[in-house]
Amino acid sequence: MMVLNTFDRIRALPMAYQTVMALYLCQRMVPNYELFHHVTGFGDPKPLHGALNACWDWVWQEKSVKVNFARWQEKVDDVTPSEHGHDMLGVYPAMDACTAISTLLQGLLDQNSADLVSVAKVSQAGVAKFLELTEGAELDAQERRKLLREHELVQYEIEVQQAILNYLETVAAATDKPTKELVSQARAMVTDEGVSNIGVNMSDENVSED
Repeated sequence: MMVLNTFDRIRALPMAYQTVMALYLCQRMVPNYELFHHVTGFGDPKPLHGALNACWDWVWQEKSVKVNFARWQEKVDDVTPSEHGHDMLGVYPAMDACTAISTLLQGLLDQNSADLVSVAKVSQAGVAKFLELTEGAELDAQERRKLLREHELVQYEIEVQQAILNYLETVAAATDKPTKELVSQARAMVTDEGVSNIGVNMSDENVSED
């Protein structure tokens, strides 16, 4: 039996469950933006949270909730940083968080499953880029490839994606559509995990300056 890779497994899920997967991955990237905002004062995390909250509510009660995905996308785009304006590594994970949410919103706007799969790719690529710019900066090409294969953050990212997939595949086999309970559970799993895809502690954004 052929073993499907992560992205093929996401494609095999019903679209509503692909949406939950994408939301989960976006939610755990938001602390990267919050930390960047805290350090630089740039932007505002509120549109990111607002867009995700609206989508979490929509995914289990879509018939009764209207979400203007295009408007939320504009709000997220308005607070997305640019690498040209910021000479610090944290700008890239912050940009990735915005890109992931914007991609999710585009997928829901167009009902395009490929965009939902792309969110998982953005998250994985964001981890790789972060490592290339930090620990991999001084390495040669071969050493860098080894780093990106074996680093604990890379392994952890794959494990997290597969763990949420295992969970969603089991639920989807038994239930046609995501329920309110599933959404609560998925959101709680992000909080319980406690760190972003690049290891930023989720409580870091609450650090107040003396």
